[in-house]
Amino acid sequence: MSTNNPEQDKRPTFTEKRHIVIYGYTREELDKVMRHFEETLPEYVKISIDTTHLVTTITLTGIHSGIELLRFHLNKLHRNLNDIFTEDVVAMEETTLAETLGMLLKERELTIACAESCTGGNLAHRITEIPGSSAYFLGSVVSYSNDVKAEILKVPREAISTHGAVSRQVVTAMAEGVAKLMHSDCAIATSGIAGPDGGSKFKPVGTVWMAVKYGEHIETECMHFPGDRIQVIESATNHGMVMLLNLLRKHYTIEEDFNDE
Repeated sequence: MSTNNPEQDKRPTFTEKRHIVIYGYTREELDKVMRHFEETLPEYVKISIDTTHLVTTITLTGIHSGIELLRFHLNKLHRNLNDIFTEDVVAMEETTLAETLGMLLKERELTIACAESCTGGNLAHRITEIPGSSAYFLGSVVSYSNDVKAEILKVPREAISTHGAVSRQVVTAMAEGVAKLMHSDCAIATSGIAGPDGGSKFKPVGTVWMAVKYGEHIETECMHFPGDRIQVIESATNHGMVMLLNLLRKHYTIEEDFNDE
């Protein structure tokens, strides 16, 4: 029942946020996927979607006078988003790819090194932006020329001449070479055509081969990124980190310590 005293009608309102970071969707694709979800949101929950180079942060902001009710519904919506995107989820909090990868490496006491061609050191830059990255990042070789690939990373010259610098064979050898050189547990390697020149019919501008390594596990992938030179570099950097995150989550098993009694 309402009173004649406006001050007595006022109840405190609470604001809470939930975040989820996903990878692999353009904004146009997200608009289609998210349409039904957005239609089901209560009026006191707003959604914002920020997508850059296939990395998306979805933020749910709820404002309500009942804190328990607000948290209950936000947590439920948060879980629903996780169910919608499943394997595309990078993190269930507001964070960057480099922070997420760094936390995983630090938590598992693993080290990483990079062998970069088309990304030109951008992977190393992004990783070392994170405070405390010296605990897991050992270094990077910017092997822009084929001579550096061959002489420093020990990529077979035959692989370069036969398959080209932008190939599965070369990035695989780059990842193996930098891991051996740096004595790292993990590695990311990139080789591609950032443009605006250098493309061909079979390898157009935006073509990037990437390899990630963890222990004896190596995975490679070829992507064709749209956009200008900077956009290709940023996209390849993001994709390389996501590939390693997925590889670690797929293969890493916690070793149990057994104490002899």
